[in-house]
Amino acid sequence: MSQSVTMEKIVSFSKRRGFIFQSSEIYGGIRSAYDYGPLGVEMKRNVKDEWWRSMVHTRDDVVGLDAAIIMHPRVWEASGHVGTFNDMLVESRTSGRRYRADHLIEAATDIDAEGMTASELTELIHSDERIKDPLDGGRDFTEVRPFNLMFETYTGPVKSEENIAYLRPETAQGIFTNFKNVLDTSRVKVPFGIAQIGKSFRNEITPGNFIFRTREFEQMEMEFFVEPGTDEGWHDYWLDQRWNWYTALGIDPENLRRYEHPKEKLSHYSKRTVDLEYNFPFAGWSELEGVANRTDYDLKRHTEFSGQKLEYRDQQQNRAYVPYVIEPAGGADRMTLAFLVDAYEEEEVSEDDVRTVLKLHPRIAPIKAAVFPLSKKEPVSTVARELYDDLKGDYRIAYDDGGSIGRRYRRQDEAGTPFCVTVDFDTLEDKQVTIRDRDTMTQERIPVEAVRDRLKALISG
Repeated sequence: MSQSVTMEKIVSFSKRRGFIFQSSEIYGGIRSAYDYGPLGVEMKRNVKDEWWRSMVHTRDDVVGLDAAIIMHPRVWEASGHVGTFNDMLVESRTSGRRYRADHLIEAATDIDAEGMTASELTELIHSDERIKDPLDGGRDFTEVRPFNLMFETYTGPVKSEENIAYLRPETAQGIFTNFKNVLDTSRVKVPFGIAQIGKSFRNEITPGNFIFRTREFEQMEMEFFVEPGTDEGWHDYWLDQRWNWYTALGIDPENLRRYEHPKEKLSHYSKRTVDLEYNFPFAGWSELEGVANRTDYDLKRHTEFSGQKLEYRDQQQNRAYVPYVIEPAGGADRMTLAFLVDAYEEEEVSEDDVRTVLKLHPRIAPIKAAVFPLSKKEPVSTVARELYDDLKGDYRIAYDDGGSIGRRYRRQDEAGTPFCVTVDFDTLEDKQVTIRDRDTMTQERIPVEAVRDRLKALISG
């Protein structure tokens, strides 16, 4: 990520190149909702595929799950979301805008307001002259009140208290409620994990910063069940694993750090939580992914509320226990944004020429390679089209015959395409093509029949 990168540039670039659009834009848009365009949907899918490959396909101690979004409302009572999943809301009487009270206070003062009660926040906002409405400078605020972040809906044809349900605010609970099902149907033994990717919904008071914080988002969570007493070692293990995943896919370690949650600010279920934070250009260090030691809280709560025993029987030790859980949890949207920001470069080629390039790792690049015919005419175009048809089933491949080779390189550089394959007039004689590397701009000449294997080696490397 170059020093000149701003969120304004990223948002503009994302729209111009078809990565991310404002949702419902033709109607003026809707706040904090975005659509992934042709390049964005490929990139986000690749991020999810790489996570799944790392967490599930390359391991023999993790299995997958896809739980329903709408679950029994008692699930959210057991998890604590109905009673405690709140932000503190305050409204400005002068502008009508609503704010998270702790954010409003922290933006105007050096006071850490996280964890304060509604009455404490109200007293502070009403008494501290520094706290003003960011929109109009007003000092007339309502009382602070808790605001539950879950979206309510109804099941069945009648809207009634008996039919209230919720859009899930996290994917983790679907894993905990299926713990027994997975044990009974799979040959898993502690320690083992259950991974899931899926949509979650939170009615955030102040969403923003592009796709960093939205009301509808996609989570990638894994619950790793371990024997009590081994949990601290496994927590450190998964912190290292997740750090290494990001850096292996190209995130600059200088833009990544660990943040240890203070004990007094831990979530009610957590023994220890460490965030992997990324240095985003819009807000500095911010959470990218959390790795939490959730202890046995969730399984015990669901046992209590459902009446079903959620425990593991160790046949070797001939004893049953409720496992502890280590949870690496991140968002696909936030991860995609971090990879996009980190890869964005503006290189000065000359005084009046800047090369914009996305230096994405080949495995998460939306398009893996582009095939260029030097001429639109046959037989060069025929050879190029045959090569494209041969390659396109393996990866997302582009075919580009518009404009000069230089313009075509620039288009693919902006799209993050790591390799461009050019079919030229010499190809007709020597049966070779040129592969150009996006980052180094070096070129190599190889036989046409070797292109598929060469690309496979370059992309997986």
